[in-house]
Amino acid sequence: MAVKVKNMIPEDDPRVAPIGHPAPPWMVNYADLMTELVCFFVILYALSAALNKNVQNAAQQIKEMMEKGEMSGHVEVNKEGLKITLEEQGELPFFESGRADLTSEMAEKIDKIYPILKNLSEKNEVIVEGHTDNIPIATRQFASNWELSTARATSVVRHILDMGFDPKKISAIGYGEYRPVVENDTPEHRRKNRRVVFFVKMTSDSQSKKKEGKDEK
Repeated sequence: MAVKVKNMIPEDDPRVAPIGHPAPPWMVNYADLMTELVCFFVILYALSAALNKNVQNAAQQIKEMMEKGEMSGHVEVNKEGLKITLEEQGELPFFESGRADLTSEMAEKIDKIYPILKNLSEKNEVIVEGHTDNIPIATRQFASNWELSTARATSVVRHILDMGFDPKKISAIGYGEYRPVVENDTPEHRRKNRRVVFFVKMTSDSQSKKKEGKDEK
């Protein structure tokens, strides 16, 4: 027999004692939906880990090159993909001042990471970013750092394409002086801002196949 207390809901009231009472009809569908959502996110996590495996291995290879002094810069992996930032070492520039032609120093760095980029491009897109310092430029060829940074990124892409890279998997973009990593207050800091970034954009297999199908039409 249920105990009744004054001003209290009885123990056998379904609001406080739902055990033994049938669940409302919507509860079954709701529980199924929650279970399916959990399974969905577990599958997404597993796929993401698999896709990230090659990217993580590539990042480690680049880091080892940098630790050995073969190149200067840093590597970052996030949910969007892999970013490889190459910075000038000492007095060895990647480009001559005010020009977009690759120096032998830059060509050598690209040749070292080319196999890694080539491998990653099978399932991902590669975007080459050009960045400059804030020293103004106005020449017959380049009206501003926008044009200069874009031309430099394009020169890098052209060099990679000459090595046999798939042109559908790579593009170039210039940011000029507007995304500095440090203040442009010293020659050393300006050298850090004059950089080239290889952004390996993560894409799923289905997205890659869908895009390739569109390109073939």
